Amino acid sequence: MLGAIIGDIIGSVYEWNPVKSHNFPLFSPQARFTDDTVLTVAVADAILHRKDYARTIWEYGRRYPQAGYGASFAQWLRSGDLQPYGSFGNGSAMRVSPVGFAFDSQDRVLSEAARTAQITHNHPEGIKGAQATALAIWMARQGESKPEIKKQIETRFDYNLSRTLDEIRPHYSFDVSCQGSVPESIIAFLESEDYEDAVRNAISLGGDSDTMACIAGGIAQAFYRDIPKPIVKQAWHLLDAGLQEVVEKFNQRWH
Repeated sequence: MLGAIIGDIIGSVYEWNPVKSHNFPLFSPQARFTDDTVLTVAVADAILHRKDYARTIWEYGRRYPQAGYGASFAQWLRSGDLQPYGSFGNGSAMRVSPVGFAFDSQDRVLSEAARTAQITHNHPEGIKGAQATALAIWMARQGESKPEIKKQIETRFDYNLSRTLDEIRPHYSFDVSCQGSVPESIIAFLESEDYEDAVRNAISLGGDSDTMACIAGGIAQAFYRDIPKPIVKQAWHLLDAGLQEVVEKFNQRWH
């Protein structure tokens, strides 16, 4: 899941300052982890310690109140009611990467992805976005090829992954819905040559950059099996000790 976290950190400065180019500073001095990282680690913690997804995500959100949550999720955190609110936003997909790394069967990955989503994002598109992201990660872990991943995601979720980034980029704008950002994030991975390229591809579309780089980065880590050490080092120092501890424990168990 570290690939998802690093994507979030790199993309954090471009969320409100979008770029339409592949060439940009990889780590801005203003780069930081956002809600994508906080909630990804929350899901990992819940899996590691068999805790309730909703309660764990709520606790992490309250622990990091300035991480940049969307308005509806922030209201969910304040209420303490822990009831879903029908969202189809990409928040369900940004936090799901630990599921793709931790579970060993396709059925289990899909069911756990749905469980992590529906605590807040119980709209069918919200669940679909989480499942598509987790399934792509799981398939990459199994050594499936990009054409196989593309075919499975298109068939199961009715996403159009046959567009190119060059076709998408000129007219693409900020979109926080699953249906408007998850397919594009997967395409960013499909067109990539390595981990860094996948993250740059996602950010270059000029959309919800931290979340899209988070999604693409998680899949890319599973597929390429390697993130350059200098990139890991720079991102690692931006995490606090509590987040680092969970990431380390998760990586030790599901390396």
